[in-house]
Parts: sequence; C-alpha cells; structure tokens
Amino acid sequence: MIYLTELMLKYFQRKQQEVQSEKVYDSQCPFCSMQCKMQLIEQRVVSRKAYKTIGKDNPTTAGRLCIKGMNAHQHALHNQRIKQPLLKIDGEFVPVSWNEALQFIQKRFAEIQKTDGKDALSVYGSASLTNEEAYLLGKFARVALETKHIDYNGRLCMAAAATAANQTFGIDRGFTNTIHEIPHTRCIILAGTNIAECQPTIMPYFEKAKKNGAYIIAIDPRPTDTTKMSDFHLQNKPGTDVAIASALLKIIIDEQLVDESFVESRVNGFEDVKNSLHRLDLKEVEAMSGVSISDMRHVATTFAQEESGMIFTARGVEQQTDGTAAVRSFLNILLATGKIGKVNSGYGAITGQGNGQGAREHGQKADQLPGYRSIENKQDRKYVADVWGVKEKSLPGKGVPAYEMFEKVKQGEITGMFIMCSNPVVSNPNAHFVGQALKKLRLLVVVDMFLSETAKLADLVLPSSSYLEDQGTMTNIEGRVTLREACRPLPGEVKHDWQIICEIAEQIGKGKYFPFKNSEEIFNELRLSSRGGKADYYGITYDKIRRESGVLWPSPELNDKGTERLFTDGFAHEDGKAKMSVEVIHSTVPKDEPCSDYPLILTTGRVMSQYLTGEQTRKSPALAARDFESFMEIHPETGKEYSLDEGMLVNIESRHGNITVRTKWSKQMRKDTIFVPFHWTESQNVNKLVSGKMDPDCSMPGFKVIAVRVSPAYTNDMSENYVR
Repeated sequence: MIYLTELMLKYFQRKQQEVQSEKVYDSQCPFCSMQCKMQLIEQRVVSRKAYKTIGKDNPTTAGRLCIKGMNAHQHALHNQRIKQPLLKIDGEFVPVSWNEALQFIQKRFAEIQKTDGKDALSVYGSASLTNEEAYLLGKFARVALETKHIDYNGRLCMAAAATAANQTFGIDRGFTNTIHEIPHTRCIILAGTNIAECQPTIMPYFEKAKKNGAYIIAIDPRPTDTTKMSDFHLQNKPGTDVAIASALLKIIIDEQLVDESFVESRVNGFEDVKNSLHRLDLKEVEAMSGVSISDMRHVATTFAQEESGMIFTARGVEQQTDGTAAVRSFLNILLATGKIGKVNSGYGAITGQGNGQGAREHGQKADQLPGYRSIENKQDRKYVADVWGVKEKSLPGKGVPAYEMFEKVKQGEITGMFIMCSNPVVSNPNAHFVGQALKKLRLLVVVDMFLSETAKLADLVLPSSSYLEDQGTMTNIEGRVTLREACRPLPGEVKHDWQIICEIAEQIGKGKYFPFKNSEEIFNELRLSSRGGKADYYGITYDKIRRESGVLWPSPELNDKGTERLFTDGFAHEDGKAKMSVEVIHSTVPKDEPCSDYPLILTTGRVMSQYLTGEQTRKSPALAARDFESFMEIHPETGKEYSLDEGMLVNIESRHGNITVRTKWSKQMRKDTIFVPFHWTESQNVNKLVSGKMDPDCSMPGFKVIAVRVSPAYTNDMSENYVR
C-alpha cells in the first residue's frame, strides 16, 4: 500500500510539473510600426501546449499590446506554414531539399541572365524585413545578381512622406521628435491617419495630450475612432488635401500669424509661396473640398496661435497621385509657423509597416544605397563599393519603382523575379495586371511563410522564419532602432531570410561577399555602410541597443545616445535651411475624377483586426472572427439612391475592375464617398479598382481616390444578397 501511494504521489508530481512547465520567448510584434515588445509564454498542459502573449516594457509603448499583437503567435504556429522548399512540377508543388532548390535557382538565374541580360532578373523586397535583411537584399541585387531592378512594397506605403521630408528637410526620419513630446504639445493636426485602429498602442500619448489641454484636429473624409477622439473634424472630400493645406497656409499668412524670425533665418522659398497663394480662392477650395471657410479659418488660426504644435500624416494623405505634394503642403504650414526643430513641435509620418522606416533607409529602393545614400551619386557609390569590396563601376545604376517593375515584365525587359516576404499580386494597384505579369515571367521565386496569392504563382517557394525565430533590428515609428531578440527554434527546414540570401549568393559564386554567420555580423557591416550617410547607424551596436532599450538615429559615434530631436540647429540641406514648396500649391497631378458613369469616390484603409493583405492575420482565428469578410461603408441615403439595403452584397466597379462586398450603413460618411478596407483578396480585393497612375515624385499609386459606381449584386435567389 505504501509503495502504491508513493507511485501515485510521483505520478501526480510529474503531472503537476508538466502543467507548470513553461518556456518564454522574447520578441517584437510583427505588425505595425509601434514594434511593441512582447513575450510569448508557452505552457505545457498535460499533453498539449497553450500559449499566451504579454507585453514587455519599452520606451515607445510601455508594455502595451493591441488585439493583433496579443494574437500574433497564431499565424506563426499555424499548421499551414511552409516548412520546406516547394518546387512546382507539372503545376503542383512538390517538396524538395534545400540543395535541390539552390541548384534550381542557380541554373535558372544563369539561363535568364545569359539570354536576357543581367537586368532581366529583379528583386522585390519588403518593409517587414529586419534592417539586416533589407540591407542584405539590396547588396544581393547589386553585388550577387548585378541587376539594377530592385524595389520593395514600402513604395506603396511610405514613399510620399519620405520624399516630401527629404525634399523639405533634407532628411527623412518618421518622427522629428520623440514620441514622449506628444503629450506636452498644445495643438495637434492628424491628417489622413486613423491611429486608433492602425496603431492603437500610440493612442495613450494623444489621450494624455488632450487631458493636458491640447487641441486635436482630425482631417479625414471618413469618420473613425480617431476623429471621435479629436476636438474638431474637417471631413473633406477625398483628394482635396493639397487644397485644404494650402488654404490653411493662406489664412495663416493673411491673418499675419507667420513666425517671421524663424522663416527669415531658417527657411527658403517663403516669399514665392506667399505670392503664389494670392491666386488661391478660398471659395473655390470650399466648393471642391466640402469644408467651409469658417472651419478652415478656425483650424488655421488655432494651430498658428498656439505656442507649440505637431502635424502627423499617414496613408489617407499620402496614398494619392499627389501624395508628395499633399505632405509638402502640410510641412509648409509647420515651417511658416516655426513649429519644427523645437521642444514639443514637429512632424510625424505615421509609418505603416513594421519596419517601414528602417527598410527604406538601407538599399531596397531603386535609387538608394545604405544610409540613405543615392545610387546616382559617385561619392556615395564609391564609399559603399569600398565597404562591399567591389569596384564602383560594377554597381548597377538606378532601377524603377515597384509597380513599374511589373510593367517591365509586360514589356519583356524583366523575365525573372525574386520576391521576399511580400504579396504584390494583392497589394499593388491594378492587381489583375500584376497577376498577369507574374504569370508571364520565365522564373518566379518567392520567400514566404505561407502559400500566399503571390506564392501560388511561383516556380519555387522558400520557407521563411517568423518574428518569433528571426533575430534582428527594426526601426520603429520614432526612428528608434530596436533589437528583436527572437530565439524560438526554427520549425522543420525553415531558414532565416538572411540565411537564404547568403546561401543563394554562395550557390551562384558570390559567397565571399556574404560570409555572415548571424544577424549581428550583418548589422556591423550595415553600420559601416551607413557611416556618414543621412541615416547614420554607425554608433549603434547590439549591446548599445540592449543597454539603452533602443537608439534614435542618427547616431554617428559609439559614445553618443542617439538624436532625440532633429533640426534644433539647422536642417539637412547644405545651407542648413528648409525648403518650402511653391509647386505644390497649384498641383495639377491628374486624379481618378468622378463623372456621371462613376459618380462616387472610393477611399480605402485598414481595420484594427487585420494587417496588409491579411495573409498572416487571417491565419489567426481570434482576428479572423472579428472581421471575416470585407465590406463597403456607405451613407444610408446614398445607398438607397442606388437601390441598396444594409447587409446586401454589392458590386463596386471602377474604370479598372470590379469587386463584390457587403454593404454597411454609416450615417457619418460623406454622401459622395464610400470606404472599403484593403485586407481581402480575390473578388474582394479593392486594389483591383485602382489604376496604375503614379505620383510623379515618388511613384505612389492613388489608393485613396477612386471613381466608382455601385449596384446590387443580384443572384437567382435574392435572399443570398443578405447576411443570414
């Protein structure tokens, strides 16, 4: 009896240990630019594993997580994840070894470049990559493949803000101030940004600012949780942001609210802007925008008269064919009022993708080398070539922006493409055309975690590591370089993106340029490559990031602590002055204008539970259940005008395509405007409606202004039009 009792006791002790045993994995959220620090706790409960995610303290979000972050692990652990290379044979994917996959790539790359030329191969990157992998991908294209054709999906996200900041200030770092100055500013303009749903963990900063007495102004065609938080909402017609911002500036000048000493000492171009604004008719702006002159005057005078102020822009302003002009128009206001380079005053571009800032700094863009250097500048080329151990003349020249690469495919100039961690067949404008272009390629290799819509078109798919496994640095919304301490073991035959790049380079005979054994070795070369550039990371090390919990660039020296506030002494142009833009005031960039055949304006955006093309978030049951299908927000009166009812399936048609989604009444919508989120695919992919027209300055598509018509999607059984 005693013996049996001891056995039972040991059994229950063992079971208790199994229940209590747990593993903890540090990481960062893989989604938005807040890059919230987190820990995944893996618990073994008898015969199964249970998971939960908790926030971890950090300077940017102080341990906060949103619904996406709390459930991010569900896609990383999903049973549909690719865990070995897949080669398409007779139309079907077949598992192959890494050796077979690498040999296939070597053979096909060589065939294409021999027959079609080196530039026939192209590389399409991602703003979800770590800084190390983004840097390495740019080097891979230019050194291993020797092709000029590389760009990335950030072209569809941050290009307008980045271009505008570079043109105006001479440098582009998302926030000119730290996030901790937001609660202490006196007036805030949120232009085209729905932070409440897109970056929820930043909201406490704005809520605290409001509690401290700040006046918050939202400029957005659509009512959102962000506009509800604001004190004043300018609900302008989509596509009128340049006119609105120019009108605000005209009022500031007319009311003599310009900071003349700041403008005189630190700004070029003010007089030209002032003279040009004489031709701007406020009544015309009122008519075209749907915003009254009195409301514009209220916003302009309120912002100008406060002692401090900040302006934040995001995709609502930027994703237009005049997105660069729109952002520059708002930066004109900051410069005229002297609210930049000072405590509690500045600009913030609300970065969309997780590493949208860092991924655009180190060489993924068609015209760029690491450190925000220009590929067309001989000195920049020479410096980077020396770091890489190649001759400057061997570096290819400037390529073309992301969407234009697909046009090059159609023209036969590009015949092979290597895509890393992106889903362009869904995310690009004119999505049907992009799919056709990919099918035309002689070779398509895709690196991804899942068989996305793009991966399904590939000849070869290589399995990528997740945020739980892939260590590396990311640059968050502030411009703070953080270190993602990912340490969960790689599943199956999965490899890190940087490993894949290095192994392909080795296979094609360029391995000596890619000798890296871990991410820190890559970062150390990135530091050297960026030294002296606009985005100078030289003074940042892994140890320094760990010690300081992140470092704001530029950080040119090992003993500095980074740069918290930009432009305190001068701007980054050679003469130290910022440049106001007169060209933007009367911008004539063509847009997708409504007409009798397409009378409504469609604008797009995000919902809190989904991210980008939804390939990851729809793998999460907790997130998919919150928004299981796309929808169209429309004013009830507009809906009735087009014979629609709430919950009805509706066809939305533009000049470029059509989709089918379900109606959702919103009495706060403008009656000339509808809204559809962009996270869904196939018949619900709203990007099928977007044209291939681009911003002439940055090649940003016009995602936010699309002329459409709507009609009921009738079926034989009318009841199928409604939610059951």
